[in-house]
Amino acid sequence: MEHIDFELDGDYVELNQLLKLVGLCDSGGQGKLIVASGAVYVDGQQELRKTCKIHAGQTVQVDEVEIRVVSES
Repeated sequence: MEHIDFELDGDYVELNQLLKLVGLCDSGGQGKLIVASGAVYVDGQQELRKTCKIHAGQTVQVDEVEIRVVSES
């Protein structure tokens, strides 16, 4: 499994934008389609809300990619 650490710049990032920012898709629209497909899990639970707010400390998994959201230091 591939691991990506994403440094959060602010309070939260929307799920579809996170997928775009880490390079799993080319646009927020594509991110929304990935979320709608049921392939995205947040902290081990399937997440279908495309603009779900992701905060530091949360983990997002898409297929064989795990994204750890960390706060900027």
